[in-house]
Amino acid sequence: MRLAYLGPEGTYSEQAAIDYAADFVRVPYSGIPAVVRAVELGEVEEAIVPIENSLEGVVTFTVDLLIHESPLKIRGEVIVPIHHQLLMNPGVGMEEIRVVYSHPQAIAQCRGYLSRNLPNAEHVASLSTASAVEDMNSSRYPAAAISSSRAAELFGAMIVESNIEDVPNNLTRFVVLGSEDGRRTGRDKTSICFDFSQDAPGTLYNTLGELAHREINMIKIESRPDRRSLGKYVFLIDLDGHREDPVVSEALDAMRARASIFKIFGSYPKAQNSE
Repeated sequence: MRLAYLGPEGTYSEQAAIDYAADFVRVPYSGIPAVVRAVELGEVEEAIVPIENSLEGVVTFTVDLLIHESPLKIRGEVIVPIHHQLLMNPGVGMEEIRVVYSHPQAIAQCRGYLSRNLPNAEHVASLSTASAVEDMNSSRYPAAAISSSRAAELFGAMIVESNIEDVPNNLTRFVVLGSEDGRRTGRDKTSICFDFSQDAPGTLYNTLGELAHREINMIKIESRPDRRSLGKYVFLIDLDGHREDPVVSEALDAMRARASIFKIFGSYPKAQNSE
C-alpha cells in the first residue's frame, strides 16, 4: 500500500504516517491539496493529513477541502504528540537571528516562546516544518527554524532548544483519506457536515436533537463559512458510532431531511489515544 503525506521527510505528517502504518510505502507531496489529489488520481491508495490541533484548533485548509472539493472519505485517524525544537546552523547565535521559518501552525504554537526569546525576528511561513529547515539553510539572513528532532537529524541542523511549544500537551489529530471509509469496529466515530437553506430559530437545535433523542454523543461541533455569502455557515460534527449502526443511520437520515446540504465525511475507528 502507498500512503501520501505532507513532505518532505522529517515532518510530523511523516511521523503520523509511520504511526498509522509503518509497513506502507510513504510518498511525500508538497502541500495538502497535492496530498489529497494523489489519492483522487490513483497515484496512492491512501493519504494522511492534519485536521486538528489541541492548541490552534481546526486545520482550515484540510476541512475546507473536505467540505467543498474532495470526494474522499475519512477511514482512520492518528493522534501525534507535537514537540517543537528550535533549530539553527552551527556558528549562528540567537542574537543574530533575523528570520524564523516554520509552518504557520508551528509558529502559532510557539508564539509565546518566540516573543520572549526572538522578539525582533520575522516569522516566515514554510510549506511544512521539515521544509522550514531547508528554507533556513537557503536563507540570505541569519535564520532559525521550528521543526522536529527527526528533521534536525535528516538535514544536519543543530537543536538549540527543545520542546519550545507554549503548552506541553500539544497534540495534532491526523485523518487518513481513501476512496471508502472504515469498517465497523465497535469503537467508531462519524464525521459529517451540513447547512441550511434558511436561517430560522431552532433550526440547528432541532437538527442536533436528532442525536440527543437517540442518545448519540456529539463529540465536537464547529462551523466554517459556506463561501457563498457573509454570515452563512457550514456546521461540522463528530459523533460517536458508525454510520452503519442502525441508530446512527436513523439519526443521519433524519438530520439529512432537515438540511439543504448534508455530507458524510466518513465513519472510522477512533485513535487508540483519543480518550
